[in-house]
Amino acid sequence: MSSIVQPQVWPAGLRLGLAGRLAAEHGRLALWLPVAMGAGILLYFLPGEEPAAWWRWLALLPLPAALALRGRSVLGAWALGLAAAAGLGFAIVSWQAEWAPPPVDPPRQAVVLTGRVAETDLLPGGIRLTLTDVRWAPDMPPLARGIRVRLRAQDPARPAPGARVSIRALVRGPSAPAYPGAWDFQRAAFFEGHGGSGFALGPLEVLKEAGTAPPLAAMRAAIEARVAAALPGAPGAIAAALLTGGQSAIPPAALDAMRDSGLAHLLSVSGLHIVIVMGAAFFAVRAVLALWPGFALRWGTRPQSAVAALAAGGFYTLLTGSQVPMLRSFFMAALVTLAIIVGRRALSPRVLAFAAIVVLAWKPAAILGPSFQMSFAAVMALIAGFEAARPWLLRGAAARPWWARAGLVVLGTLATSVIAGLATTPFGLHHFGRLQLYGVAANALAVPLTSFLVMPAGMLAMLLMPFGLEGWPLEAMGWGIRGVLAVADSVASWPGAALALAPMPGWGLALLGFGLCWLCLWRGGWRFGGLAAIGAGLLSWQAATLPAALASGDGRLFAFRVGEQIFLERLSGASRFTAESWLRGWGEAEAQRLPHDGEAAGGRIRCTAASCVLLGPDGAPLVALLRGAGVENPCGLAPVILSPEPVRARCSGSQVVDRFSVWRDGAHGVWLEAEGPRVLSDRAWRGERPWVPPRPLPRSRSTEPAAPAE
Repeated sequence: MSSIVQPQVWPAGLRLGLAGRLAAEHGRLALWLPVAMGAGILLYFLPGEEPAAWWRWLALLPLPAALALRGRSVLGAWALGLAAAAGLGFAIVSWQAEWAPPPVDPPRQAVVLTGRVAETDLLPGGIRLTLTDVRWAPDMPPLARGIRVRLRAQDPARPAPGARVSIRALVRGPSAPAYPGAWDFQRAAFFEGHGGSGFALGPLEVLKEAGTAPPLAAMRAAIEARVAAALPGAPGAIAAALLTGGQSAIPPAALDAMRDSGLAHLLSVSGLHIVIVMGAAFFAVRAVLALWPGFALRWGTRPQSAVAALAAGGFYTLLTGSQVPMLRSFFMAALVTLAIIVGRRALSPRVLAFAAIVVLAWKPAAILGPSFQMSFAAVMALIAGFEAARPWLLRGAAARPWWARAGLVVLGTLATSVIAGLATTPFGLHHFGRLQLYGVAANALAVPLTSFLVMPAGMLAMLLMPFGLEGWPLEAMGWGIRGVLAVADSVASWPGAALALAPMPGWGLALLGFGLCWLCLWRGGWRFGGLAAIGAGLLSWQAATLPAALASGDGRLFAFRVGEQIFLERLSGASRFTAESWLRGWGEAEAQRLPHDGEAAGGRIRCTAASCVLLGPDGAPLVALLRGAGVENPCGLAPVILSPEPVRARCSGSQVVDRFSVWRDGAHGVWLEAEGPRVLSDRAWRGERPWVPPRPLPRSRSTEPAAPAE
């Protein structure tokens, strides 16, 4: 009989054990709602076909069931609540995709654009405009998406936001991924409202000076211009980025140094900057109110100062473009302000959970980008670290001498850099393919400079700009920025400062993110089970399979990979950005050219003037790259044939990726598997989604397709 009863007792005991753990963590259960919401959004973005509309309604079904179980079953209500949150995330992003304007298909030839200036961005060598209400034909309706146009370097025009302009330009839609599985620029542009970009072929003509501009756009442009005039070069570009959120004017050399030293986060307006702005506003207003003793004694100063700080943070968030880290910080600050007013503990994981839910509901596609992932991972880890250290920090705090308190401040600064760095490194490595080894040392020097000199001086400069007195605060801000750049240049020059590594696969990053949430969101001992998931996510890097050959979407760039060696074949007009994206995806810093005639990679590659063949370890041909029309009948040369020109012959023994293949289906990759080479196109990887352009059609059946633009 025991064999019959035992299977019934074990699941009941398991349920009781899990329910007991959840009951002990009752105050933490709600923290998993944004995690589930994010999982539902990620489910929508899985490669494949666009989900049918009825799926979003089906995904919302767990919501009433979760409400019905509330108060009856902790385990059941929590499980259904997570399902409901996931369904809500899936439904929100699905609705946003349905309501978004369709992608723009710009003409292939140059056109005369007319539109309204929405934004102006300074560049190292000119200016870029973001135009809305764009037309390139008199009888066409205005586009529902924005178009970015870079003016010629010698063009003196500086139109203000709101002006109506006309310009002859060559415009192209957002770029497709550089290889199957790479970052999808078309998807990002689809959800951000961008329709394309291009460059001017003639001078800009201002049709109407005044007009309706987006809120604060004119102020943002004016601040950038005055900062650039006071601080020329890289310091001025970085100062403008910190005050307005635009990084387009920062020189590439400064960007590279900041990136390789682990200081690139200081260039992106983020939580650190809004904390500095709000903190300075809080203490400044509190100091002013303290000068009014009657008011301070009767009403206090903290609530009023908190409201003023929130107003300053909201203004700064709008001025810098409402980027994801800023939105996260502002929504957290709103709850912190409310907690201060009602006398509750300000910093808690629930504040972060609230901010995550609001950001995911507003911009669900942001979860795919490094900004969202790194911002929330860093803050979640810092809050968890503070919770763990809080009892120790409070023990005997009043009796500590001044030098011990100063030491704690230094230790806290270092701990903050270490915790945030450890939490964000996997996400940065996944998106950027670089590992900064000395980021803690660089941040220990640069963050205090930014916190105590750069940002306070910048805030003071903005307050004095209406009176024309911003010169000396900007000069002080420039001193601090030059110090940060000196730290960046020095650390970036250290041996092995930045290592190129192949990114871990998406499923491994998701597993690591889940493990980080498990470690940070629970309080009991079972939280350390998250370390196993984090370890498994890190090990997925070893399980990643990288392509052995790639063909670009324009048919002008090809590559072979043998071990850690990359060999490129560049045709005229090949994209440098595509080549850099391939190297980043392979985790390599440089590539060699395929030889014109001879062998490479220890005999694994054999080239002639007519072709290059990638061989297996046993010497069998795997992939052949044709060079022009030198091979009359390439069929059978290798299981996979790559060609920059159309292959007219029908090959029964080889899979051909030629000029027509990449024109129809985008970039192609070749993976070497036990069963033989596997070819995958970008279109096959992404599937049929609203942001993926349909297969192009030739202009006529009797003519070949025109070469796609870069």
